[in-house]
Amino acid sequence: MRDVAARAGVSTKTVSRVFNDDPHVLPHTRALVEQAMRELNYVPNVLATTFRAGRTSVIGVAVPDIVDPFFASIARAIEDVARGRGLSTLVTSLGSDPEGERPAIESMLGRQLSGLVIAPVGVDHSWLERWREHTPIVFVDRAPVGLDADTFVEADERGAVAAVQHLIGHGHRRIAYVGDAVHLSTEANRLEGWRRGLAEAGITADEGLVRSGVSDREAARQAVAQLRALDDPPTALFSANARCSMALAAALRDEPLAIVGFGDFPMADVLTPALTVIDQDPYRLGTLAAERIFDRLGGAEPAGPAVAVIDVDLVERESCRTGAAPV
Repeated sequence: MRDVAARAGVSTKTVSRVFNDDPHVLPHTRALVEQAMRELNYVPNVLATTFRAGRTSVIGVAVPDIVDPFFASIARAIEDVARGRGLSTLVTSLGSDPEGERPAIESMLGRQLSGLVIAPVGVDHSWLERWREHTPIVFVDRAPVGLDADTFVEADERGAVAAVQHLIGHGHRRIAYVGDAVHLSTEANRLEGWRRGLAEAGITADEGLVRSGVSDREAARQAVAQLRALDDPPTALFSANARCSMALAAALRDEPLAIVGFGDFPMADVLTPALTVIDQDPYRLGTLAAERIFDRLGGAEPAGPAVAVIDVDLVERESCRTGAAPV
């Protein structure tokens, strides 16, 4: 930086202001500095910048599974916002084991991130309080437990109510709930929405129709087999997330049931019949979370941590008619 300053005939502070795109630098001065940068092939010392600022120019992103299309879209949105601000992203998959969440996140936070966006899998986040003092942390899709923090979630309960009512409108009364990790806030709210959707139609929820832990094809096959073996089996299913829906698509191929899934996914609209879904907007969730990180970095302080609930929409396709299921 001193070499650039000497060649351009300015101070090192002016060089820094040009590199950081300070709008108050005069155009003539900016041109001199940029020319000197090009002639000397100047690039910033990222390590030195990190030491001065006390943090890296990186936004951390921790999601359950980066391969999942929903969480991949969230990560992509955060990356797009960060890149537009001159920062990069560091993404990690937390998996499904709540015990593995804390060490994975602490490993990221130890890198002195500029901010962190988390879609949590754990059951206690109170330990993050000390980190929040110097690192903006935003939760997305799932609310934290034991911690007040910026959070962006979807209308999980209302979406589940809409799904169940849509199936009831097609004549179904025995509607099963098929989910994965019911300890998570998203699924807990969707399960409550399943119950409320039935209750509002005067139907008593049969807890014997609830199946959890369905995250792959074999688990889906077993869940469907158990439901079919009941004395009074369901005629329809509410799938609590896209991963369950994808697993159920194979399990229902030969013996279809009507179904509505929470969350769209690639190819859902070209199944036969096409899958009716409660549509989420993961890219918007990621964008809002990233923008909140930069608001915090810029000194914007809402009156208390912000919790925003994003609406979801029913996308009606073909899978709700009696005897229908995706294949």
